[in-house]
Amino acid sequence: MTQSGVRENETRRGVRGEPGPGEAESETETSDDEGGSAKDTGPDTRAGEQHPGAGGDGGEGGDIRSAAGSPRRPRRLLKWSAAVLALLILGTAGAGYLYYRHLNGNIKKDALNLGDHKVAAPTPNAAGQTPLNILLIGSDARDTEENQKLGGARETFGGTPLADVQMLLHLSADRTNMSVVSMPRDTLVKIPKCTDPDDGKVYPATQGRRMTNQSLGHGGPGCTVATWQELTGIHIDHFVMVDFAGVVSMADAVGGVPVCVDANIHSRTSDGKGSGLKLRKGTSYIQGEQALQWLRTRYGFDDGSDLARAKAQHMYMNAMVRQLRDNATLSSPNKLRRLAEEATRALTVDTGLDTVKKLYDLSDELRKVEPKRITMTTMPNRYVGARVEPTDDAEQLFRLVREDIALDGKDKSKKQTTEKPAADPAAADDEIPVQVRNGTRTDTLAAARGRASEVTGLLTEKGFAQAVADSTGSWSEDSTVVRYPSADLEGDAQRVAEALGIPLGSVKRSTDVSGVTLVVGADWREGTAYKAPKQNDKTPKSAEALNGADDKACMHVNPAFTW
Repeated sequence: MTQSGVRENETRRGVRGEPGPGEAESETETSDDEGGSAKDTGPDTRAGEQHPGAGGDGGEGGDIRSAAGSPRRPRRLLKWSAAVLALLILGTAGAGYLYYRHLNGNIKKDALNLGDHKVAAPTPNAAGQTPLNILLIGSDARDTEENQKLGGARETFGGTPLADVQMLLHLSADRTNMSVVSMPRDTLVKIPKCTDPDDGKVYPATQGRRMTNQSLGHGGPGCTVATWQELTGIHIDHFVMVDFAGVVSMADAVGGVPVCVDANIHSRTSDGKGSGLKLRKGTSYIQGEQALQWLRTRYGFDDGSDLARAKAQHMYMNAMVRQLRDNATLSSPNKLRRLAEEATRALTVDTGLDTVKKLYDLSDELRKVEPKRITMTTMPNRYVGARVEPTDDAEQLFRLVREDIALDGKDKSKKQTTEKPAADPAAADDEIPVQVRNGTRTDTLAAARGRASEVTGLLTEKGFAQAVADSTGSWSEDSTVVRYPSADLEGDAQRVAEALGIPLGSVKRSTDVSGVTLVVGADWREGTAYKAPKQNDKTPKSAEALNGADDKACMHVNPAFTW
């Protein structure tokens, strides 16, 4: 067992039923969210009395709609915002509170990475600075009476929690900008092997893809970190996890956050589903349980999907950051003391952040970034039935984060960046199996005949005796790429790219291949010498970037949920 700060409720260790291997795992249902959520607070209890709102009995269903528009089965959700809030709050509390040792005892701790594979830390820049990557996790745990009251779904009390909110916060090496990447909880990923450090229980790697929120149940937040690193190739320095009660208590302590809707909204369906959020058109200051309702609302925002809910979360976070910077009431010692207490009680962190001093130092770094240099994004994705999966644009977004390129496009000077070699060295050339595909087909041009065989021959001449041409299908790829399925093959994939003059930035992790796979793209339709195209360092439009200084953003209300 770990020390006193470690997870206090071991009942969350229970494991949900494991589905059979293969892609069917992606359809495993995690939980329903039909239980009670926030009780009716009444208009007199909210910060914005001119904008009436109400709570409700029904938990918010957490389902992305399918492409046809049908809703997913409901599940509950907690938002990450309190985690970011905690970091910022602790930075405002002043050095005097650092000496309250009991605050350190409030903070729960857990291991950072439960996976077998690690991602190397980024190389320092010329000034010796390195970026910081922090994974923010919102747990839907119902492990206390307060969390149960807020989250509903009484049948899940004490069950395995889900990482229903996952956001990667990237602080640039020079501390001039910050990027946040949200991953929808229904994203299909392969969860890697994870080992619980408390009891040694091993959770095998999933054979098929699972919803990413299930990673928390494979030993704790350290498995969610391992899942992110496997998918993105981004080194993660820390994690911060918060639960339902943390959102409410800290939203109360900070005094309310301004949010905007473009029409009256009531998040409630005819059969009782929805968060219960009720606001008038325009801007309202929300706090407490009403803030939780905003962060959990799916029914009523845009198309009713998790993607719309993520957009609402981004607006809330941006407004919260601006509020913390502008709110003069935070100079009150009593308010600061309460904030520090609430923040530390709400958090579970890795051992690198397990004291108030460490959290204060981190928040001090985060506060160096002005809101106008904060960029919120959602991982580009496409529907797979009722779920979603990353697209090529997602890999573009991950690369920008890996290379510490500002998502707002406002870096003062273009940094010369190089991808780091894989930690796992490559096998000998003649021992690396390589499948070569012809991906030269475009919307206007047929595939160049024989390209897979020609490049296979080129590889064979260079000593890759196990290279074979794949003639079983037709592919279309704008740029030549080398894909690999798992971290242990990254070195092999990089070696293939190196032999052909393909930049390491074109070596990508993918669950769509079973081994090292070279796809000859439309940029290499002829010849034996590959000339890499100029690299695009722009944030994909599909990431739906939102600037932190945008105080005019307003959530679109679905006409079916107006009043």
